[in-house]
Amino acid sequence: MAESADVVVAGAGPAGAAAALVAARAGLRVVLVERGPFPGSKNMYGGVIYPRVLDTLLPRWWEEVPVQRWVTRRATMVMTGTKALTVEFRGEDWDAPPYNGATAYRADFDSWLAGKAADAGAELVCSTTVTGLLRDGTGRVTGVRTDRPDGDIRASLVIAGDGVNSFLAKEAGLYEDWSVTHFTVGVKEVLALPREVLEDRFNLTGDEGLDIEILGGTQGIPGGGFLYTNLDTIAVGVVLSLAGLRDSGKRPEDIIAALKDHPAIAPLVRGGELKEYSAHTIPEGGMDGMPHLAADGMLVAGDAAHLCLASGIWLEGVNFAIGSGALAGETAIEAIGSGDTSAAALSGYRRRLENSFVLANHRKLRGAHKLILGKRAQTVYPELACGIAQRVFTVTDPQPKAGLRRWVHDERKRGGVRLRDIVKDGWVGWRTFG
Repeated sequence: MAESADVVVAGAGPAGAAAALVAARAGLRVVLVERGPFPGSKNMYGGVIYPRVLDTLLPRWWEEVPVQRWVTRRATMVMTGTKALTVEFRGEDWDAPPYNGATAYRADFDSWLAGKAADAGAELVCSTTVTGLLRDGTGRVTGVRTDRPDGDIRASLVIAGDGVNSFLAKEAGLYEDWSVTHFTVGVKEVLALPREVLEDRFNLTGDEGLDIEILGGTQGIPGGGFLYTNLDTIAVGVVLSLAGLRDSGKRPEDIIAALKDHPAIAPLVRGGELKEYSAHTIPEGGMDGMPHLAADGMLVAGDAAHLCLASGIWLEGVNFAIGSGALAGETAIEAIGSGDTSAAALSGYRRRLENSFVLANHRKLRGAHKLILGKRAQTVYPELACGIAQRVFTVTDPQPKAGLRRWVHDERKRGGVRLRDIVKDGWVGWRTFG
């Protein structure tokens, strides 16, 4: 392992690998440090990635990227304890290059992307944990400490891609407003099914895939659920507010079990053999939970920078990690080329993020997580939507049909839903998503 470098990147996830790839391509000496035995070995996520961010970074990436299935159908399911209403979209163009999204295993995807960084000249060092920062007499970051004997690595710039609970960002004093309300926990089971059974059950052919996002089904705990199809497995799980889970006294595995028993989900997972159970903390505070992104000699990217978009409609993380990592790499090239890696010189990183989809989308959807994780969106509106749907699709002959206006009015009254709350939330939703 090199004792010095131009750039040392902590964490070989999508953010770190993208940063290392961009910096190494420019001829910088880059060390990419990963605590797991290989990139992706420690990572967990729901299972869907949106890799169009790779279009300029790795042209024609779809010809080699290790995915399970291309997502050709997306569905949103709103559920109560016994009912469910599903809206689904499918597009034939999603099953052709350059595709829209895919299901993948992080162990495969992260290893592939980190391998691209290594091919570009970065030194990939695995089974090594970054334990702290090196500083000079002024407090400027000058490298990292690792758990290897004599494992200090000095560098002109450190890029922290060490995940949601970034010890490096904390040590650098970049978090000012850490709060449990800015985090959720994702809990997932991977269930094996024979490929032919899975494709028949979900009406899939070839490499087609289905992504189902679920609102409700979390027993009153703010959050949501998901179900994704892989080649011969299903990923099913929940994302739960950490504060809500703590206050509920419930265990996440029991909530997944109840979700799998729901009448809308049970037929889809029937016969699945449990292959994996995992959990992962997710930064969902967006702009409100974001740390400072630069210090003297240091940048922060990916989950470490809380760059995960959880807006209810869009649930994305890997693409924001890759985008921020690539921009961190560009900033490193500029700063090291000028010989100035002070926080002021690194301010171009924030500007690049603001001018890209990364912070533009986070800024636009800043209030989305509060709306989606609110009590009305979690419990009241699913009951209202499912109740109206049941009335619409229930044939009451020989009774005259009351009509949609009456059904909406009756369900709203039955659920105690105030019109002013609907108007208020509708206005917030329009300003957020419109």
